[in-house]
Amino acid sequence: MPAAAFEPDYVGDDELVTGEAVALDLRPASFVLRGAGAAIDFALTVLIAVGLLQLLSIPGLEAAIDEALLAAIGIGLVVMLTIALPTTVETLTNGKSLGKLAIGARIVRDDGGAIGLRHAFVRALTGLLEIFLTLGGFAALVGLLNTRSKRLGDLLAGTYSQNERVRSIVSPTYGVPQQLERWATTADVARMPDRVSRRIAQFLAQAGGLTPDTRTRIARELQAEAAPFVSSVPDAHPEAFLLAIAAIRRERESAALELERQRLLRLQPVLGGRPHGFPERD
Repeated sequence: MPAAAFEPDYVGDDELVTGEAVALDLRPASFVLRGAGAAIDFALTVLIAVGLLQLLSIPGLEAAIDEALLAAIGIGLVVMLTIALPTTVETLTNGKSLGKLAIGARIVRDDGGAIGLRHAFVRALTGLLEIFLTLGGFAALVGLLNTRSKRLGDLLAGTYSQNERVRSIVSPTYGVPQQLERWATTADVARMPDRVSRRIAQFLAQAGGLTPDTRTRIARELQAEAAPFVSSVPDAHPEAFLLAIAAIRRERESAALELERQRLLRLQPVLGGRPHGFPERD
């Protein structure tokens, strides 16, 4: 199989489908969060610089340093604080810093993987221009022009800031409506295609965010689509009918899986055992 078959496929700003057909929900940090994190990192860098300058201003030490050495130390401090320190921190923490910890973000590659030394160095090198020399103005301008709030360093390094503080999505569980409980004991929904069942599940999960008219219209459309595969069709509200179908399929599929598990457990001694008289060897 060609290597291209395993390359990730971007299907949206926040979704990535890998070569194994696994959809990754990637949520970039917003422009405001990125600005807040950068401000924290910038303030920390300034504090460290002020502290080091205070050490250099000690009377005895200041007298022992000539102008040439002082200039060399100043250049070294700039390189250390703006390039070496951010590169080291992001490399050792896999894309973290104090500001990113505060906002709950992490720098990752465009494919969602952890960054390396090369990515961190490119980001730090361009950050000298974007953040320190322009006080974040250039980074803000570039970040406003793309959907993932990337600055120039991210565009060159192939990275972005991923938001790690996202609420977990809990799939709602529905039961059979009370008025359809008697019908559910004899209803046949086994012939329903999986594609129809998936659309019903998606509708039920999103129904709370729809307007009443849209919710009723979609429920009726799904009822008409599912009715040919259900025997018999009850006289009920379209959404109650869909709720009952989803609950019946879930319960019966769960029961089938449990029965299969029990049968496999009974067969385990036979499947995992050795033939009669076959010696055990280490």
